[in-house]
Amino acid sequence: MNTHGFLRVAAACPELRVADCPFNADRTLALMKRADAQGVNLLVFPECGLTGYTCHDLFHLQSLQRAAEDALAKVVEKSAQVFRGVAVVGVPLAIEGQLYNCAAVIHAGKVLGIVPKTYLPNYKEFYDARYFCPADNANFSAASCAGQSVPFGTNLLFDCRTMNGFTLGVEVCEDLWMPVPPSSLQAIMGATVLANVSASNEVIGKAGYRRQLVSSQSARCIAGYVYSCCGDGESTTDIVFGGHCLIAENGVVMAESERFRHGQQLLVTDLDLDRLLHDRIQTNTFHDANRVADLGLGKYRTLSFDLDVAPREPRFVRAVDPSPFVPSDPATRDDRCRDIFRTQVTALGRRLSHIGTPPVSIGVSGGLDSTLALLVVCKTLDEWGISHDHVRAMTMPGYGTSRETRENAHRLARALDVTLREADIRQMCLDQMRAIGHAPFGIRLDGETVESLSVKLQNLPDHNRSDLVFENVQARVRTSLLMNAGFVIGTGDMSELALGWCTYNADHMSMYNPNVSIPKTLVKFLVEWAAHNEFDGAARKTLLDVVATDIRPELLPLDASGAVTQLTESTVGPYELVDFFLYHFLRFGATPEKILFLAENAPFKQTYTTGDLRKWLKVFLRRFFGNQFKRSCLPDGPKVGSVSVSPRGDWRMPSDAAARVWLDAVGGDE
Repeated sequence: MNTHGFLRVAAACPELRVADCPFNADRTLALMKRADAQGVNLLVFPECGLTGYTCHDLFHLQSLQRAAEDALAKVVEKSAQVFRGVAVVGVPLAIEGQLYNCAAVIHAGKVLGIVPKTYLPNYKEFYDARYFCPADNANFSAASCAGQSVPFGTNLLFDCRTMNGFTLGVEVCEDLWMPVPPSSLQAIMGATVLANVSASNEVIGKAGYRRQLVSSQSARCIAGYVYSCCGDGESTTDIVFGGHCLIAENGVVMAESERFRHGQQLLVTDLDLDRLLHDRIQTNTFHDANRVADLGLGKYRTLSFDLDVAPREPRFVRAVDPSPFVPSDPATRDDRCRDIFRTQVTALGRRLSHIGTPPVSIGVSGGLDSTLALLVVCKTLDEWGISHDHVRAMTMPGYGTSRETRENAHRLARALDVTLREADIRQMCLDQMRAIGHAPFGIRLDGETVESLSVKLQNLPDHNRSDLVFENVQARVRTSLLMNAGFVIGTGDMSELALGWCTYNADHMSMYNPNVSIPKTLVKFLVEWAAHNEFDGAARKTLLDVVATDIRPELLPLDASGAVTQLTESTVGPYELVDFFLYHFLRFGATPEKILFLAENAPFKQTYTTGDLRKWLKVFLRRFFGNQFKRSCLPDGPKVGSVSVSPRGDWRMPSDAAARVWLDAVGGDE
């Protein structure tokens, strides 16, 4: 797992007794041992976890101060035998006549550094300034701690030499609540994982705000954020603590503890350091803050350490979404579909209004993509108060058109009050193949009619059902008819464009394509959403029938019984895999090895062997690299998500780039 850039982190909430330092040290060590058994690399404890945050004026007593130092020394010494990772422990420390609220970073029996709290709240129920000195009061850069001279300050970063991308920054509770948290500067200076030792009490509404803070800071810093908060053992007098622990990654809360739970908690998940590094490199403005000299960024000190990254547990502690483009939560999915559909309608409306709202032509096959595009066209015209007479819809049955999709096309047009013209393209295709001297499937066309050729095509043996020219001629005839009928609305989706599963200058081309950045797995949900939210009656029933239809291009001949012989997913791979590969490849720049690892840990609807995943990933890579020339001249269309293949936006790639490096990484037999 470590070879794929994952860092296992944990937020710990141990049992605690206020002012009982020996007890707290033992419970801290117990959680360290438990975390080590789960393969944790970074473990974060609460603020003042060795004494308790609510000691109040007891903090001023030397007995508690000495007990805190002894507890820290014990944890440092014993942790070397029970925990192989790096731990961040909260402890008050008396240094040179001043008391600081600190986070001690511990690894391999040593204190790597001490980070004091920068901002001391002294309002409402908080009285930090009564007990502690702010970090700026320190006129020293090292302190004696646990028998060592240890780096001290808010300008410390902890860099792991044995795990690429793991640099730790630390702040304490209130620091996160400030307009410019210390973690923001730490991230600018290279920290990819931020730890917060906290003692945040519970009042109505605070948990949501806390969650928002952690999530937003991880997004703003393009970092992982591990937030550990003390539990009910701290509750005393007028305040209650709920043990709210959070782990976020670049704006997404990856794990969250149950609040108000008695006893200890250990919140564990895996952070993806590769993703963070990819996004920081891609987001060129992230490092522009280095230009601001007043931030004092040059004063940061980097302390290096070596982490044991040997695998300790095979279990992957991170949920892998098998459908990254489609939210699993119904409410979120509903909102997403609504936003996308409105984006499509708004974008098409702007283009049509700009060119004088000409008649629009669209091919309606009865399949998912053309159905979605037609829905967008109709809703756009409705928004602008334009009659559906402006729609010049055509269904163009050929040698492979099934009765099912043909009927769906007619039913859909009737339900949407759109006039549908049917043009049988078989004779035009026959004439074109005869003109270029092509013998489809080895059949000489001399003397053939549409009917005689159709019979011969239906009786082809299974091993002879492959003829790219035959397929392309049909696709180009259809596009030619549409181009002569009006302003052509494209219907192809992003998954097809990624695979090159379209005929150049045929279904590849249009005058505007509202589907251009929508993946196939999402198209299905959009049509279904539209059926339930934008239409009713016959239209709804027809749309749901379209959703239930298998995905097929219908460019190869039907068999003797009239059944479809060409299913798209048997050629390019299951679309749930195609979109999974596409998302991780383009959104995060994941290596093929990592994509395979993630796919093996994703709960797909269908079970795939490792061999299946390797096979379809190779198909994806070959087709993706081999078809960039089609994506290099895409028509305009709206960007709707974080992944796009538009050459004018997210993805610029040489049309002749070789796929060898990626294919070699997949491995396996050819």
